[in-house]
Amino acid sequence: MYNGLIYLDNNATTKLDDRVLQSMLPYLTDHYANASSSHAFGVEINRAVEHARKQVADLICCEPHEVLLTSGATESINIALKGLAFQTSGSKNKFITVVSEHMAVLDTFAYLEQIGFEVIYLKVDEHGLFDLGVLQNEIDNQTIGVCVMLANNETGTIQPIKLIADICNQNDVFFICDATQAVGKIPVNVNEFGVDLLVFSAHKFHGPKGAGALFVRKGVQLSSVIHRGTLNVPNIIGFARACDIAKTEMDVNADYIGSVKDYLETSLLGISGTKLNGHPIQRIYNVVNVCFPGIDANTLIKSLPNIAVSNGSACRAAVFEPSHVLTAMGLSRSEAYGSIRFSLSKFNTMEEIINVLKILRYYLK
Repeated sequence: MYNGLIYLDNNATTKLDDRVLQSMLPYLTDHYANASSSHAFGVEINRAVEHARKQVADLICCEPHEVLLTSGATESINIALKGLAFQTSGSKNKFITVVSEHMAVLDTFAYLEQIGFEVIYLKVDEHGLFDLGVLQNEIDNQTIGVCVMLANNETGTIQPIKLIADICNQNDVFFICDATQAVGKIPVNVNEFGVDLLVFSAHKFHGPKGAGALFVRKGVQLSSVIHRGTLNVPNIIGFARACDIAKTEMDVNADYIGSVKDYLETSLLGISGTKLNGHPIQRIYNVVNVCFPGIDANTLIKSLPNIAVSNGSACRAAVFEPSHVLTAMGLSRSEAYGSIRFSLSKFNTMEEIINVLKILRYYLK
């Protein structure tokens, strides 16, 4: 809480865990050497980075050498998609994705379309799921890869990643998974999932902004998109600490956040006229997206005193267009404009939720 703020926009970003901050401080003060330097000071820092890489790898059950440390999910997505495209350019030219993906994915594909690649956008149903049979039919000998997010950032809907991976593996195409909203919240095992590339970011689970990773399965070749530079050591150390904490406390956090979210969701859906956006069951446990028919959510959000919620992706906050995710699911423009996303973290309390519900009911009179 900050000056009485009730923060329920944790799918946009999360509060930095104090234990993460404490792990970073030495690397912002005394341990400041460049990890690429050959002197003893630099070698020591490099050891810390490699230990951190192992901690990150352990969270998603892969080998450290399969983890590329990045500045966040957006960089990871660009490296994965452009890297695959440029690596196979001339032999294959087609990608398949979903209309409800994050804008970082959709914007990258828009760029690839501009330079000659074909992109197929699969439609989703009212719950945000797409037809696996349609995916199977769209894959052909020109298909490079399929890109699907694990948990949707706006609705929380979880896609059947293992089934998607099976289809990709059977057809010998790459499977790229944006797991940004899932890693650190639910168990993610890249080997059980069968993905080839997987993207995630530290600041979605109480790590620092400016740190993320791209899992690249051994044997997958990517053309270089970004070349060697100086590592952001403090952020990498903080990222690793956040991974370690998430792995240790995941079950406890899921039980606690899930129970608080369930109370919020039940109460919101008890308000006359409201309806849930997203899958009622197959959904990440920390988010509930609700349509309040007849209201302008953006105006309401600005009116709410000391409450932080969202009516779409943070990356589109300055664009006054209805959510592409919600309209893809069949909501009208007015219904999408009237929808609010509430996303919780381990730092939220039941007292906060009760206060939010009281304030909402007052403003919705």
